[in-house]
Amino acid sequence: MDRRSFELNYENNILLYDPTLTAEMRRRQDAYLARSYPVTAEMVARWSMTRRFWNNAIAMLGPVL
Repeated sequence: MDRRSFELNYENNILLYDPTLTAEMRRRQDAYLARSYPVTAEMVARWSMTRRFWNNAIAMLGPVL
C-alpha cells in the first residue's frame, strides 16, 4: 500500500489466516455479486444529466462523509 493509494483511492488491505472467516467472506462476496449487474458504457450514455450530476457529487463527497 502506498501513500497515494491510501489517501487518494482509499484502498485498504488485510491479511487473514482463518479458513472459516475466509470462507464466510467469500460467501458474502458471492452474494453481493449474485445481486449485482454490470454497468455498460451504453447504460451510462443514457443517464440523464441530473443522474450524472448526482453520481459525480456523491463520488466527490463520499470520502468526506
